[in-house]
Amino acid sequence: GMSRTTQFKDALRQMLALLEGERQALAALDLDRIVTCADGKLGLCERLETIAASDLDEESVSLLDAAKRLNEINRRLRNLIATNVQS
Repeated sequence: GMSRTTQFKDALRQMLALLEGERQALAALDLDRIVTCADGKLGLCERLETIAASDLDEESVSLLDAAKRLNEINRRLRNLIATNVQS
């Protein structure tokens, strides 16, 4: 089967694609898609945690950093939207 590193990068690329989709959903205020993305992220996070070895290569580390950055940006967007929706 695929090596752990390959599986990890595969899951990380899926995560980055999902975060990009989430960003678009947030921009469009597409609530159904925002929820779908949140569910997808939970599943992928579980997968990543299962695969994640302590010996990740440089590319995996940078992909992971990119995912964390995107996720943080989206989290702030979600909070802004939530605040606006409530007011």
